[in-house]
Amino acid sequence: MSAYSLTKTRFREGLWEGLLVAEDRAAPPPEITVTLNDGPVRGVSVAQTDEEGRWAVEVPVPVEALGDGVQTFLILDAAAEEKLDSFTLIAGEAVGDDIRAEMALLRAELDMLKRAFRRHCVETT
Repeated sequence: MSAYSLTKTRFREGLWEGLLVAEDRAAPPPEITVTLNDGPVRGVSVAQTDEEGRWAVEVPVPVEALGDGVQTFLILDAAAEEKLDSFTLIAGEAVGDDIRAEMALLRAELDMLKRAFRRHCVETT
C-alpha cells in the first residue's frame, strides 16, 4: 500500500489534474511517473501546495494519444512501484459500454505486474 493517495480534481483542455496527499505530512514528494502504452508521458509536474504533505499533480495528454480507440494512462509512484491512479480516454465511435476501457486498464496493470514480478525473480536468484 502506497504512503500517498492521489485524487483527480479535474480534467480540462488536455490537462489531467489531481491532488497528491502523503499519509506522513513531513514526507517528501514521491517520484511520479505516468505511462501510456508502456511508454513514459513527458511534462508531468508535481508542485507543492500551500499545505504541508500535499502536492498538485498535472499530467498533459500528448497529441499522439488522441485518435480512435482507448488510451489508458497509469499514474505510478516510481519508488514504490505502485499505481496511484489512472484515467482513460475513448475517442472515435460511440461506445455503448466502457468494457474496452476496463480491458485496457487491466492490460496496463498486468504489464506493470509482469515487469515487477520479473524484476523480483532476477533480484532473488
